[in-house]
Amino acid sequence: MGELRVLVLTPDFPPQLGGIQVLVHRVVSHAPSMQTRVVTLDARGARDFDASQGLEVCRVPPRRGNRQASILTLNARALGEARRFKPDVVLSAHIITSPGAVAIRHALGVPMVQYFHAKEVGAKPALARFAATQADASIVVSRYTRRLAAGSGARPDRLHRISPGVDLPESRGDGRSDAPPTIVTIARLEDRYKGHDVVMRALPLIRAGIPDVRWVIIGDGPLRQGLERLARAQGVADSVDFAGPLPDAERDAWLDRAHVFTMPSRLPAGGFAGEGFGIVYLEANAHGVPVVAGNVGGALDAVEHGRTGLLVDPTDHLAIADAIGGLLTDRARGAELGRAGAERARSFAWPRVAERVEALLTRVAADHAV
Repeated sequence: MGELRVLVLTPDFPPQLGGIQVLVHRVVSHAPSMQTRVVTLDARGARDFDASQGLEVCRVPPRRGNRQASILTLNARALGEARRFKPDVVLSAHIITSPGAVAIRHALGVPMVQYFHAKEVGAKPALARFAATQADASIVVSRYTRRLAAGSGARPDRLHRISPGVDLPESRGDGRSDAPPTIVTIARLEDRYKGHDVVMRALPLIRAGIPDVRWVIIGDGPLRQGLERLARAQGVADSVDFAGPLPDAERDAWLDRAHVFTMPSRLPAGGFAGEGFGIVYLEANAHGVPVVAGNVGGALDAVEHGRTGLLVDPTDHLAIADAIGGLLTDRARGAELGRAGAERARSFAWPRVAERVEALLTRVAADHAV
């Protein structure tokens, strides 16, 4: 087999923001020995982004205000793109593009590999089962996601755990030595399970021992107004900085100044889905920041308790206050965890992750060709 031709189907791709967007982009851009064509939805700024990346991207115009119709259009377009591109294998980056991948599989005999993240399994169980049982192989991003995919009917021998990766900073700044005690959280303010509300309840306890503590919340969304009200109700509004969405350089600058990163994601009602892995934990570690995360879901793979951060009950604001306050007070321990986190993050560099994905795709294509 010559150069591996991979058709990537995804609703999520930059310049849109999000973990899946980053994952798909980094995999295709760090696997230069693959020839890829990405079929995704159009978005504001996409033309300039695509031109700057040197990637082959087919953009499907979305149906304004109708996400479901947009996905149907994307899946319908996939078969035509496959006929033109003639891939060796199809990579479906989300279960909502599995119908398009399966259509290609049946019409053209091209094998498919399906990504599983976590949240989508609980949101669309029937589609998750369809994707899990139809795929020639599936990539799961954590042990937790493996259990979810297996529960959806995927054969254990077709499940392959490949964790997401991280962009390693060229250098870590030393801004935190002169900064006030700073906590940083990076997440869109769309999902309550991310734990902003519990950290907000923990903040008065942290501030009682560390009066000059500052919590910087990076990201925006419909939960912001409620969190702003909660900050005022807790009497900590002057300690909280809602920074909104920031360019990568500004986000990284905050990580270089932070003493603790926290995102204590919990399992939503019913104990289903939540954090599939949590790339942002690795991003914080890569900048030498210790992490406080919830002891559930994919964070169990992303954070090594007692080595790169602390895993605590994400529903217990007292435990969160104790963990964050302890790291802010004991700077030596925080620095030790941060150094170990930065060392571990190197093993998750995107080129390594992309190499593992490429190896799996190559194997699936070769097995199918026999």
